[in-house]
Parts: sequence; structure tokens; C-alpha cells
Amino acid sequence: MKRTHSQSIGKLLDDFFENNPQMADKMAEIRLINYWNGMNPAISRYTTNLFVKNRVLYIKLNSSVLKNELMMCREQLIINLNKKADRNIIDNIVFT
Repeated sequence: MKRTHSQSIGKLLDDFFENNPQMADKMAEIRLINYWNGMNPAISRYTTNLFVKNRVLYIKLNSSVLKNELMMCREQLIINLNKKADRNIIDNIVFT
């Protein structure tokens, strides 16, 4: 049996995510969360909960000092995290 229309898996996945933008956004959210957890061991040690809802990243932190430090650089964090996710996934970060 001869294959007449073979495609690479990468091309098939690109087509799938292009046709299903909700799935692409979910995958980008997972990349964003994985990046946060692996970004800095000192920060992830104080992070207890992390999730994205309605384009807002919610981060629960144990340390009030770290929370204040991160709040001051919130805009830069949003830019960097969206860049790491390869999509514009979040518009805001809420530290709790």
C-alpha cells in the first residue's frame, strides 16, 4: 500500500491547533504554568497554587515579602510569561 498524502506529525498538530484555538490556548496555559514552576526554585518553593482563569493568572504565595516584590514587576512578568507560552494568554496576574 503506497502512501499518497503523508504529512509530518508536527504539521498535523499545527493544523489541529489552528482549527481548535481553545486547545492551543490550554496547551499554552500548561506551558506557562510549567515555566513558572521551573523558573526559579526559590519562587516555586513559596508558590502553593497556580491556575489561569478568564485570562488572569492566579498565584497563591506563602511569603508576603515575595508577593510584594512580584507585584512591583507584574507588567514585566506578564510580558515574559506570554512570551514563554508563545501566545498572549494572560492579561493580568493576581497574587493571593
